[in-house]
Amino acid sequence: MTSSGTNPEQRPPAGPVGSAAWELLLPAASAPARTRGRSLQAALREAVRSGRLVPGTRLPSSRDLAADLGVSRGLVTEAYEQLTAEGYLRSGRGAGTWVGGAVRAARPRARDLAPRTPGSRADFVAGTPDLSLFPRAAWAAAHRGVLAELPHQDLGYPDPRGLPRLRAALAELLTRRRGVVADPERIVVVSGVAQATTLLGFALHARGVPRVGVESPGSPQHDALYAAAGVTTVPVPLDEDGISVGRLRDAGVRAVVATPSHQFPTGIAYSARRRAELLDWARSVDGFVLEDDYDGDFRYDRAPVGALQGLDPDRVAYAGSVSKSLAPGLRLGWLLVPQTLAEEVVERKRTMDLGHPTIDQALFARFVERGDYDRQLRRCQRAYRERRDTLVSALDAYLPGTQVSGIAAGLHVIAALPHRYGPQDTVLARLGAAGVTVRPLTDYAHARAEPDEESGVRLVLGYAHLSPARIREGVRLMAEAARG
Repeated sequence: MTSSGTNPEQRPPAGPVGSAAWELLLPAASAPARTRGRSLQAALREAVRSGRLVPGTRLPSSRDLAADLGVSRGLVTEAYEQLTAEGYLRSGRGAGTWVGGAVRAARPRARDLAPRTPGSRADFVAGTPDLSLFPRAAWAAAHRGVLAELPHQDLGYPDPRGLPRLRAALAELLTRRRGVVADPERIVVVSGVAQATTLLGFALHARGVPRVGVESPGSPQHDALYAAAGVTTVPVPLDEDGISVGRLRDAGVRAVVATPSHQFPTGIAYSARRRAELLDWARSVDGFVLEDDYDGDFRYDRAPVGALQGLDPDRVAYAGSVSKSLAPGLRLGWLLVPQTLAEEVVERKRTMDLGHPTIDQALFARFVERGDYDRQLRRCQRAYRERRDTLVSALDAYLPGTQVSGIAAGLHVIAALPHRYGPQDTVLARLGAAGVTVRPLTDYAHARAEPDEESGVRLVLGYAHLSPARIREGVRLMAEAARG
């Protein structure tokens, strides 16, 4: 079995037990009797796929292989016949059994495409919470409780909007914490704000809305998400109160994405006057505001400002998720839809994935109902407030003169370095060479936006995923590198 050739008249002797190809078959031969046949077939199949048995290799007769492996001849004959039918082997009357030439499969390799910053001594990239704060014990207890009580019928295909139990729990939570007008019938459970964005894009496209305004600077994901739904994004600049409504009117769009509670990435909160102006604009063009409640639960200097949706639920679609409060890997969020968009959104959700996983929904519903989610939010708020204070203090100590802007909220700050450190390209090159990973505010400007003429270096510094000690050490490294 270890020899190979292409001449069917040449019959090489079977290789000895323990040779490279035989080693793949030995575990199958010792498998339990009821699974031995399937194991032998799988082992032979893998030997061909991996190249251990190359095309043209002649296999031992079923009698010889059975004797050497200590299994029945019928088991080997059945394996040969099955793999011949599948195309892995070939045989001819009186010519024996050979490895076929049809297999071109490479050994499968599972790659990890999750975002990483390898080799970084200090990583200040914004957007990641502290995943060690995930409440494993409470989550495991909720999981056990759900599996014990979940009705059998809830394991079937769900309402595409989500389990009624979770929608009711979310309605109570969002009304109490964020001041929204939350009708459970208009809540759609989604796999994060990204899916909510895409669903809204499809709904707008179906209603003949081809373009949507986006904040600039803003989230870099919007372009691709709306493009997937056939909708074009139009950059709209900001001022100190929020998105420019005058520029929004000039853009001629009927929908706009906004992060009014804590604008990403500038860190401002929309003023009350700008909120009113934005809603007046939406009414005047028969349009919609698509509110991403970014960091809405994380305000450290005062109680969070209520969501914009509460002022006009017929004009504002509201989206949120547990990505910052629990973990982005849960892929769990919610979308509160205006009545006029509800039918398109729900139908698109149905065709997209037939609804969110029911066990995950029931688990989160129980987590909310029992107060575990409120406790988790309080825990995160305490941790992130301390880390923000640590970052501001460290910047003042190691990079004196640095100006921190934005409200005391969320998981990042904007730090404007003094001009003495040099132009932006020079500073970023020094930081990169020192292993300090940062992103400048200019990275979040829309590709089609007007250039910002303001000089200086403004960095978007994320801190939630770093301990206070690592924050201080990271800022120290940043200061050393910036000074050159």
